[in-house]
Amino acid sequence: MNDQDLVKLANDVRRNAHAPYSKFPVGAALLCADGTVVTGVNVESSVNGLSLCAERVAVFKAISEGKREFVKIAVSCPSDHCRPCGACRQVLFEHAPRLEILMGNPKGEFVRTTIAALLPDAFSLEA
Repeated sequence: MNDQDLVKLANDVRRNAHAPYSKFPVGAALLCADGTVVTGVNVESSVNGLSLCAERVAVFKAISEGKREFVKIAVSCPSDHCRPCGACRQVLFEHAPRLEILMGNPKGEFVRTTIAALLPDAFSLEA
C-alpha cells in the first residue's frame, strides 16, 4: 500500500471514531511488515483516562491479531497534520522503534517523520 492510500484509509476510518467529548475524531492505519493494514480510531469515555487514541487502538488490535512487526502508521484528524500524543509515541516506539509516521489531514496531505524523531531518548527497559 502506498503512502497516499494509507493516509486516505486513516481519513476514511476517522468517521468510525467515538469522540462525543472532544469532538476530535482521529483515524489511524497501521501497515504491518507482512503487508496487512490494521486500522484504529479514538474511543472516548466520560472518564478521560479510560479513553484510547486511534494509534494505540490500531497497535493493540494488530497485536491481538498476531502481528508483531510494523512498518509505518498514518494518522489523520480534522485539523492540520495530526501528531501522535506522548502516550502513543511511547507505545509506538516500544513496538516499532524504526516506525515511519505519516501525519495526515483531511485533504490527504501528510508530513513524514519517524517515531525516533518524535520521541528522542525514548524510555526503554533495555540497557
